[in-house]
Parts: sequence; C-alpha cells; structure tokens
Amino acid sequence: MPRSALPLVILAVFLGAVTPSAADPVVKGAEHCVVNVRADDRLNLRAAPKAEAAVRERFAYGSCGIMVTAACKGSWCPVEDGHHSGWVHRHYIAALPDVEFCFTAAASRELRLLRAWPSSGSRIVTELPAKQCGIRPLPYIVEGWQKARVDGWEGWLPQAGLAHTGD
Repeated sequence: MPRSALPLVILAVFLGAVTPSAADPVVKGAEHCVVNVRADDRLNLRAAPKAEAAVRERFAYGSCGIMVTAACKGSWCPVEDGHHSGWVHRHYIAALPDVEFCFTAAASRELRLLRAWPSSGSRIVTELPAKQCGIRPLPYIVEGWQKARVDGWEGWLPQAGLAHTGD
C-alpha cells in the first residue's frame, strides 16, 4: 500500500469505530456523549442503577460533558455532568475518542467550514485555518460528516478533509 494512502485507511477504520452503535466500551474518568437515543427523546439520569429509579435529569441526544465517575455495575454507570449525578444505562453513552485530526493538505475552504448541521447548506459556525490540528471527533457521523470540537467550537466537518494525527 502506498504510504500516502495510510492516513486514509487509518481514518476509515477509526471513523467506522465511532458511529453511534459503538457505545461500548465506557471509560471511567472520560467524557461521554449521549448516543442511541432518538432526536425527540431523552436519556434519563436515574437516582439508582435500575430502570424504576427516580429520574433526576434528562439528556438530549448529542449532549456531551457526561463523566463516568466509577466502575459500572452491570449495565448501569455512575455519571455526573457538573450539575447532576446519578446513573445511566451504558448502551446510551459513548466515550469521546482519544484521538485528534488535522486537515489534509488538500482540504479546500469548503472542507474547512465548521457547520451547525451535517449539510453543505447548513449555517457556517466558523471557518478553520488550512493547517488546523487539534480537531477532536465526537461520536457522531452522518453521511460523510463528522461532528467535532475544535478551539471551543463544536459543529460538523466533511470527513473528506480530515486526517488522523496518530502513527
């Protein structure tokens, strides 16, 4: 395989691993996001590790900043979000990957526009510099778009413009 193709292979393997269906493993001490919940529904934060426990808070699909604070008990994980603490079912959270992206050398201006939604017609949140690195993927991919966090911004970038920074 040509050396120039290696970053694309790594990117393809990695991006396939962070789809919402890859909600395991849960990582103690890591930031997690809500996955596997319909857009019109919420993930219940429960007072105890069981479905019958009282609901303390409800998190929307796409919510991040949920920290797993200790080992899970079966399918239930203790979490906190800075305001509330309780238990969530592990199927509905995914740890943020511990990787970063940079733009490929061929990333055009269109590929560097961080958008509010995964669509080229969506509102532009910000334009990122051509040599931008430190792009943190969030565990959401929609039809060739990667949700990402970079320099305090959060939005969607076309996958075609991203390169994995790892070996």
